[in-house]
Amino acid sequence: MDWEGQKLAEQLMQYFLLGSALLAFLTGYFTSSYRTMLYIYLAGVVLTFLVAVPNWPCYNRHKFTWLEPEYADKPSQRVIARQQAAGKKGTKSQAKR
Repeated sequence: MDWEGQKLAEQLMQYFLLGSALLAFLTGYFTSSYRTMLYIYLAGVVLTFLVAVPNWPCYNRHKFTWLEPEYADKPSQRVIARQQAAGKKGTKSQAKR
């Protein structure tokens, strides 16, 4: 799923949940049935799940390419700093003994 697909899935999820909540409330209010309201809302949640969660092809319309690593063979600055810190710790612990 690309970035635009995530945005679309999020928007669809919000619209579907809001619509199903509104429909469930109005139906429950006019029929005076709490059970009907819950069933309609549950159906809306299941429908929303089926629309928003799977990686449908409509969510993959804007492909992106990954950048090639610039320094694949060289260690990063963080790795070098950790190695230097580990080396310093080792010398301090040996000096205390």
